[in-house]
Amino acid sequence: MAAHLVIVGGGPAGMMAGLLFARAGVPVTVLEKHGDFLRDFRGDTVHPSTLELFRELGLRDRLLERPHDKVSELAGRIAGQRLRIADFRRLPVDSKFIALMPQWDFLDFVAREAECYPDFTLRMRAEAVGLSHDAAGRVNGVMLAGGERVPADYVIAADGRRSVLRDAAALPLEDLGAPMDVFWFRLPKAATLENQTMGVFEAGRLFVQIDRRDYWQCAYVFAKGQADAVRARGLPAFREEIARLLPELGAAAGALTDWDQVKLLSVALDRLTRWYRPGLLAIGDAAHAMSPVGGVGINLAIQDAVAAANLMAQTMVEGGDVDAAASRVQQRRLFPTRVIQRAQKMAHDRIIGALLDLDARLVRPPWVVRLLDRCAPLRGIPARLVGLGIRREHIRSPDAGKRG
Repeated sequence: MAAHLVIVGGGPAGMMAGLLFARAGVPVTVLEKHGDFLRDFRGDTVHPSTLELFRELGLRDRLLERPHDKVSELAGRIAGQRLRIADFRRLPVDSKFIALMPQWDFLDFVAREAECYPDFTLRMRAEAVGLSHDAAGRVNGVMLAGGERVPADYVIAADGRRSVLRDAAALPLEDLGAPMDVFWFRLPKAATLENQTMGVFEAGRLFVQIDRRDYWQCAYVFAKGQADAVRARGLPAFREEIARLLPELGAAAGALTDWDQVKLLSVALDRLTRWYRPGLLAIGDAAHAMSPVGGVGINLAIQDAVAAANLMAQTMVEGGDVDAAASRVQQRRLFPTRVIQRAQKMAHDRIIGALLDLDARLVRPPWVVRLLDRCAPLRGIPARLVGLGIRREHIRSPDAGKRG
């Protein structure tokens, strides 16, 4: 009889893992502490690597029926110049774009597809607060707020960068450090057919405007720990700062009338040095918190879920040694995690940290960025790193579950 799997966390990693394990015939229960997926200012970038996974599952076209926008090229305004940086149309895959899709639509889609399998159960408003163990110390269940215990033959912790379960399991965490935090907020805009997503880089200031057709999703980046100082200057000063940085958003900034409209993202860059213990595996942000640089966090988490299903699902169906299979998930996914985090750390230290120095002078864009703008074939390199990543996963887990 197949082992019963409990997944904690209904984010991208948890929901994707739930779908794939149920598809393989493993009884799965996903526990999500919230009552719905409707939380704003979450990552909305579905990269080509993820779109290709859904294509392999035969689900990409249905996924893209959900509201989304397509970004085929990334550009930035650096020292007043607009420069092209990455061109996804040069990727050697069918999905040659990033889909900007509200995460609640993405998660709802995955949940509905997973619910087609009788082995899948999603429990909302089920907040995990700890673990239970057998006499030998092996994890054998999840404790919920209110005292209920959910028994499990195996547990996957996909409960995010502030994972309760990784702390309960005493998994060792390495903090790589991050020099910035981010304020997320919306500004109104006139709807346009052409997507105008862009990063703006000036000495002492970083700003990202993501085109959501009828509004801008904005990220104002500042030195870590300075959120209270920015707020203390007041909303009028904040609106003026936006207008100075982006004059075309000056009028739109007037829509900010309360600090409750501005959400703080405390940026973290860390990873577990061991992702598992008997009875439990951590994946996604619970195993490695990523910086917003490149928007790769969601997509790396989904790659973890695919690797976990590829390496563990058949073993769980057959009643084999799941703990040994879990160790292979870390062995496979630790390398791309390290490479991507090393690149993000380099961007933090050499670019972002320097730009956030208010005394810095940015006279002209770096030569590498100027070269990318001038040479179209070179723009395929950053597109490949961002869009496909390192050691891209493919669907290898069995398709054994019966759809309802």
